[in-house]
Amino acid sequence: MSGTLYIVPTPIGNLEDITLRALRVLKECDLIACEDTRQSLKLLTHFGISKPLVSFYSYNQQHRLPQIINKLLDGQKVALISDGGTPAISDPGYILVKEAVDKGIKTEPLPGANAVITALVGSALPTDGFIFCGFLKRKPGKMKKELAEFMNLGKTIVFYESPHRILKTVELCLEVFGENAKICLAREITKKFEEFIRGSAREVLENIKSRGELLGEFVVLVYPDSN
Repeated sequence: MSGTLYIVPTPIGNLEDITLRALRVLKECDLIACEDTRQSLKLLTHFGISKPLVSFYSYNQQHRLPQIINKLLDGQKVALISDGGTPAISDPGYILVKEAVDKGIKTEPLPGANAVITALVGSALPTDGFIFCGFLKRKPGKMKKELAEFMNLGKTIVFYESPHRILKTVELCLEVFGENAKICLAREITKKFEEFIRGSAREVLENIKSRGELLGEFVVLVYPDSN
C-alpha cells in the first residue's frame, strides 16, 4: 500500500500562523520535501521537529521527483513544504502533486498560511471574484498586455512583485487601468512591518514615490473600476 503525500503550508512570516494539524503531520511524516533545507531546518528546529529533509526546488525537481515518488510508493508519509506559505502557489510542488495523483497515491492538502488570500481579505477590494496571476511577465510590453487582458472582467487582479520593481509596476498599472483604478499594495504580510498601502492608482503611486526605497515582498491587488 502506498503512503500519503501531505501538502503542508508553513508561516509566511509570523511563526504563530502554523496550524496544530501541520505540526502533527510534520512530526509524524517519514520525509519532508522542502524548497530550501536550511530555511526549513530553522522552522523545524523552532518547533522541536527532527526529520529527514530532501531539497525540492525549481531547478532540481525533475531529478528529485522519482526519488520522492518511490518513497511514497513504498508506503512512506512525505510532507511537501515551501520556504513560506502554501506549496505549489508560485512555488515548487505542482509536478509532485500531479505525479502522485497520476500514480494513485493519496494526496492530502492542508489549509494554512497563504499570502494571496491574506492580502485579498485585507485589501478592502472586492473579494467575490479575483484573478491570481503569480508573477507577471518581466518585460513592460508583455506585462502591459497581460494586465490588459483582465481589464474588463470586473474582478480584483492579484499578483506578486519584488521591491525593486514595484514602482515601475504601479506606474504601468496607472497607464493600463487609469487614475481611478483602486490599488492595494500588501507588504511584509504577517511580519513586524506589515503594511497595506491603499488608494487610487495615482494616490498609491505618489505615496510610494515619496518614500524612497521600500523593502519586502509585495502582493499587488488592482480593481479596475472607473466609478
